Amino acid sequence: MKKNLYFVFTTAILIFWSSCRKDFEFDLSSGNLEFSKDTVYLDTVFSNIGSSTYNLKVFNTSDNDIVIPTLRLSQGQNSMYRLNVDGQTGVGTTSGREFQNIEILAKDSMYIFIETTIDIQQLVENNNQFLYTDAIEFDSGSNLQKVELVTLVKDAVFIYPQRFINEEGAYIKETLSFDIDGDGIDDETAIEGRFLTQSELTFTNEKPYVIYGYAAVGDAQTLHIEPGARIHFHSKSGLLVATGGSINAQGALSANSDLMEGEIIFEGDRLEPGFADIPGQWETIWLFNGSINNIFKHVTIKNSTVGILCEGNQEDFSKLNITNTQIYNSSNFGILGRATSIFGENLVINSSGQSSFAGTYGGRYNFVHSTITNYWNKSFRQFPAILLNNYIINEDNSVQLNALETADFTNTIIFGNDNLELLLDNNNDATFNFKFTNCLIKFSDPNNNFNTEEYDFDNTNYYENIRVNEDPEFLDPFQNKLQIPNLSPSDGAGIISGNLFLDILGTTRSDPPDLGAYESTVFDN
Repeated sequence: MKKNLYFVFTTAILIFWSSCRKDFEFDLSSGNLEFSKDTVYLDTVFSNIGSSTYNLKVFNTSDNDIVIPTLRLSQGQNSMYRLNVDGQTGVGTTSGREFQNIEILAKDSMYIFIETTIDIQQLVENNNQFLYTDAIEFDSGSNLQKVELVTLVKDAVFIYPQRFINEEGAYIKETLSFDIDGDGIDDETAIEGRFLTQSELTFTNEKPYVIYGYAAVGDAQTLHIEPGARIHFHSKSGLLVATGGSINAQGALSANSDLMEGEIIFEGDRLEPGFADIPGQWETIWLFNGSINNIFKHVTIKNSTVGILCEGNQEDFSKLNITNTQIYNSSNFGILGRATSIFGENLVINSSGQSSFAGTYGGRYNFVHSTITNYWNKSFRQFPAILLNNYIINEDNSVQLNALETADFTNTIIFGNDNLELLLDNNNDATFNFKFTNCLIKFSDPNNNFNTEEYDFDNTNYYENIRVNEDPEFLDPFQNKLQIPNLSPSDGAGIISGNLFLDILGTTRSDPPDLGAYESTVFDN
């Protein structure tokens, strides 16, 4: 009996309480909504590539629950924007572009998420850049409120593999076939991409290039890249130079180092500021075994998995010549060499998930006036700024040797945010020749774990005029600003060497010159 009385009493209270509430009574919006911003700027996108998702917060500051009768894009179904309103996408033909009866509780708010994919052919051209605008309209008539939407769209040259339908009726992408093993016969690969046609072998600075899959340079072909060109890669994409092919990427010294108008830039295809320094957005520039005469000058490579993967041709330095070049934010390696030959001068590499430079499986390397550092702070890294070895371990755990014929570093800074930024991984059964001359090296080994002769910095067979663990006092290495100040330990610590008498910024080198790619300067406070 008591239980029945309690149930009746509780039910009566609930009925009375709910009859007095107005929580489920919504007033019409009176045009007094407030917004987190009056204009939403969706950062620059390429034509027909979807943007990131942006948000707008809408506030109901009144004491009443309200309903917004209509919420829509001004251009209606013709709009190239899409909306998600507090989790709702809309239905039917109005999906993403028009919504009805949107409720907001008193003193509450909601989110609108905004995306766009824009076909540049529908816009009016203006120097290959286009401003696309629309607006979100809340209500109508005297209660109408608007938030503007603005996006800058870039036209581009798109390079991508063809798609085919296989026997099962599924789409497959074109893959590369070329001579991998040097027997003169093309080999099938699983690398998605296609070879550039003769008309595509010059990249100009008129429009950016956007590459899907691998754009490949074939035998007896040279890809010429002009100063100021911008090459963007979609996820899992890159450049591949096959046997007999070459890449000639010669930029120019920029009058404004911030704008880098003369630089050739390789980076990902996400242009939003949030992607400006994200590693691993694309794969690599792959200089395949047998490619020849590859030249990079006044180039910036950033946000890749491996900046440059250089394989084979270790007998002379015509394989890769890289000068006045910067490589940043590689999720694995800045430059990965495999039994190859590389000459580098005024080269800057920083922020790599593994090593900034790895000369593996032997080879021939010569670096002058370079700044090879690793201030990676996005995760744990296993390897130092520079790694050298003369072997590989095969899948069956057998060891395959190859001579490290030369590895010369002159007037070079080797530093980073780890204790040891140099690893000499020598298999004594193969040649392992190296020499560091007038270099500054970060190598702190308090437990004396590396006590072999290769790490004896007083051994003049391997080291001459070396400075160890002296902070070069970089401007801001975690932001890839690796300039050094006057009176840095690197200031005036070099010797006359190399082919370039200007630093990477075009400043005349002093006598004696400074270490690294930058001449010392006075930092602005």
